[in-house]
Amino acid sequence: MNVSIKNLQCFLTVIEVGHFTLAAEQLYMTQPTLSKTIKKMEDTLDQKLLIRNNQKVEVTEAGLLLAKSAQQIVGQWHRMYEDMNALTGLKIGRLRLGLSPMTGGMFINMLASFKTTYPGIEVNVLEVGGFAVEKALLNDSLDIGVTALPTTHADEFNILKLERYSLHVCVHVDHELANQTELTWQDLDGRPFVQYNDQFAIGKVISQSCQGTGYKLNVVSHTGQWEFMAAMAEAKMAYAILPEPICQRVSSANVKFIPLAEKVAWELAFIWRKNLPLTAAAQAFIAQVKPTYKEDV
Repeated sequence: MNVSIKNLQCFLTVIEVGHFTLAAEQLYMTQPTLSKTIKKMEDTLDQKLLIRNNQKVEVTEAGLLLAKSAQQIVGQWHRMYEDMNALTGLKIGRLRLGLSPMTGGMFINMLASFKTTYPGIEVNVLEVGGFAVEKALLNDSLDIGVTALPTTHADEFNILKLERYSLHVCVHVDHELANQTELTWQDLDGRPFVQYNDQFAIGKVISQSCQGTGYKLNVVSHTGQWEFMAAMAEAKMAYAILPEPICQRVSSANVKFIPLAEKVAWELAFIWRKNLPLTAAAQAFIAQVKPTYKEDV
């Protein structure tokens, strides 16, 4: 059997992202090239690994078996390679960082500063939701990730708290609630709502907050794209709930953002595994950003 480390990484990225096109973007390769890579692996192993279904990816039994071993192989290779790179004094190396599509732009200055200090360190960014970030960390596919608190596997991670942002309800300017100064779950009870998909931790935060008050979210659609959420509100199809920094990025004059009165917020944090030592590049990254934020948990 002749399957390269690079091809195993491609295979794992498709599984983590759940979509060939998005995975190709993450890997800086074309979608046809990625498809050919997976097909070559399947031919080599004489097994069907992945099934495309309505633009999503389903993993076969053989694919799950390969993924389990591939995660260990790729993770061990990465750590061995980074241990060797550490001997150069961080002149070269690689940092695997997980960011939500919602948060990517918020960390550009931080990443730019890190690259200035360590120009030889390659930063590979995986753009997935918070739950997918946790899964990738547990699979040793990432060194550090950003998610919304609380984490699902709190005992598994070190946590460096970043910022806490208020949540705002996004509605059309002509919506009957548009003139309110703030909104409660009672105000929103039963109204059409566009929710985050199951990759995003913020969706769980919102659901638990609403359920705790006895009111109900009337979810009519799920998505991982804040642009789509704002468009749903603009089309008067549903209201959305967006963190304050994301509201600032919506340019439409046809929507209005009203503070959510409930005691719930979008609290971001860097997380990394407790029982796996950070690579030298990851240690350098945390050391550089940590003085700006609170102590880790």
